[in-house]
Amino acid sequence: MVLLGSIVNGAAIIAGTLTGLLLTKIPERMKETVMMGIGLAVMILGISMALKTADIFYVIVSLVLGSILGEWMNLEGKLLGVGHYLERKLRRFKTGNVAEGFVTATLIFVIGAMSIVGALDSGLRGDHAVLMTKSMIDGFTSIILASTLGVGVMISAIPVFLYEGCIALFANLIHQYVDESLLKMLISEITATGGVLIFAIGINMLNLKAIRVANMLPSLLIIIILISLKSLVF
Repeated sequence: MVLLGSIVNGAAIIAGTLTGLLLTKIPERMKETVMMGIGLAVMILGISMALKTADIFYVIVSLVLGSILGEWMNLEGKLLGVGHYLERKLRRFKTGNVAEGFVTATLIFVIGAMSIVGALDSGLRGDHAVLMTKSMIDGFTSIILASTLGVGVMISAIPVFLYEGCIALFANLIHQYVDESLLKMLISEITATGGVLIFAIGINMLNLKAIRVANMLPSLLIIIILISLKSLVF
């Protein structure tokens, strides 16, 4: 089921919000320890995905070229800019904590590399591990947000589902029109490249190093181009 990961992600946000409405006081040490644990799990997931490559050379080249392109385009800054723009525009409609909770949660849950990589993985491979892991992160985060911002956090499940679902459906559509041998190569190398990005997200979660993961997103496009050219030449 292509949309399973997106559905679970939305459901996790709803469940987390309902839990957060009941738990208004969560100790800071508990929040920190749980997020650290999830961060470690994210890193392990990234490693397991990265090891699926058949030729690490193409992954490295795509990461180098993709990072150069992403830095040149300043994707991280543009995504943050979109977030700030939406926040300013939606602020005028605020009628209390409901709108504030919705805006804040949507910006946190939607804008990020994990949504894109996870949705692509769901659509191309039918593997929902990344979105399931993201669901855990979003679920716990929504508990924290809902305990302070209220029920508006729950509404963010709608744009999260639509965003991830559309990417997954688009990836699945491509899946149906690509030659089987090329598709296998694409899936393994896209998964490996995405795994490196997921690992980087884990590093960010553990506060080990601030990595601009969004600026590496073009590497997913570069790996598709490289593998397609490889299949034509060889």
